[in-house]
Amino acid sequence: MAQVVVRNIEEDVKAGLKARASEHGWSMEEEVRQILRRAVRTPTQARPKLGSRIAARFADAGLAEPLPELRGQRIVPMGF
Repeated sequence: MAQVVVRNIEEDVKAGLKARASEHGWSMEEEVRQILRRAVRTPTQARPKLGSRIAARFADAGLAEPLPELRGQRIVPMGF
């Protein structure tokens, strides 16, 4: 079996782990094992890419046609 050493854990985190372990009736080390097992077994959903998230956010904005691309056009900064 592999070993993992985790350093610099805050005292409140350590106390929380100890309390959870006590509730479950096992050692703090076993509590950490259980937490890690659950973390890697739980499938993570693929997060949509940025463009898809932006499009979803503004889907109901009333835009009926695609925006023109600005390729090759000079960008003029806004004046204040």
